[in-house]
Amino acid sequence: MTQHAASGTGPNPAPAHGTAAHPRFAAALAERGLDGTGVRAFPEATRTAAQAAEAIGCRPAEIVKSLVFEADGEPLMVLMDGASRVDVERVREELGARKVGRADAATVRAATGYAIGGVPPFGHATKLRVLADRGLLAHDTVWAAAGTPHTVFPLAPRDLIVHADATVVDVREEA
Repeated sequence: MTQHAASGTGPNPAPAHGTAAHPRFAAALAERGLDGTGVRAFPEATRTAAQAAEAIGCRPAEIVKSLVFEADGEPLMVLMDGASRVDVERVREELGARKVGRADAATVRAATGYAIGGVPPFGHATKLRVLADRGLLAHDTVWAAAGTPHTVFPLAPRDLIVHADATVVDVREEA
């Protein structure tokens, strides 16, 4: 991550105040004692990992993609770094599922309570099984959506995994 992104100086906005995160996600942060986490709001959307990395001033690999899949008809979340792709076959093997595929927008919203492009790693409408790719642990800080397409928040990867109640797995697509 660049210095100006970490310090809140430079061309990137300073951390936004409490109302920037989606209200459900702000409550989830507070429940976990993370309400002091520096949620940042941006005037331009940060829906994609590339958009978020550019807005924050970090590398795409430091962005967390919160992706919803369906395994044998049940929604689950995979947390993946923004520079990588999920290997669906590895997810299927990890879960012992017959069929795994990306969830559609309606399923994502029903399972998480958020629209695609703003789905956070925790604070969902329903309890989801969460898998976190081990590659996230390669970073000191990662940035994830805070419930809207315009907001993100930073967290140490190990803390993110704990708060998301995630299982660490290797599900990254090989290059």
